[in-house]
Amino acid sequence: MSQRTQLSDESTAVTRREFTLEAALALLAGCVITVTDIACGDDNSSNANPANPSPAPADIAGTVSANHGHIATVTAAQITATNAVTLNIQGTAAHPHTLSLSQADLQTLKNRQPVSRDSSSDVSASVGLHLHSVTFTPA
Repeated sequence: MSQRTQLSDESTAVTRREFTLEAALALLAGCVITVTDIACGDDNSSNANPANPSPAPADIAGTVSANHGHIATVTAAQITATNAVTLNIQGTAAHPHTLSLSQADLQTLKNRQPVSRDSSSDVSASVGLHLHSVTFTPA
């Protein structure tokens, strides 16, 4: 009778076939995790790389044509917000000019591409009615 009990206990042990199947499934499970990780990870170069993020925009000073004291600066906050803005570029000049930048212009600056726009036409005592072209060139 003790021999039958021993055989009964041995039948609950894992067989070679069951062990091989479980081992193969464990290996395949590891591969699936690895493949899923690569497929769903940030391995694509078109995605942002968290280890090397693109730098935040900085304030950009514009170059004003035929300048006589005007200052044009678009701030980093304005570039990041990408809402259309109107800048006062009077600076130290005796008369004002305004300059409008659209959402598309600010997105272009955010993408580190230059933008050129004309200011409003305004009158000055020394120059008369005139406008200025302003070019913003991100670093």
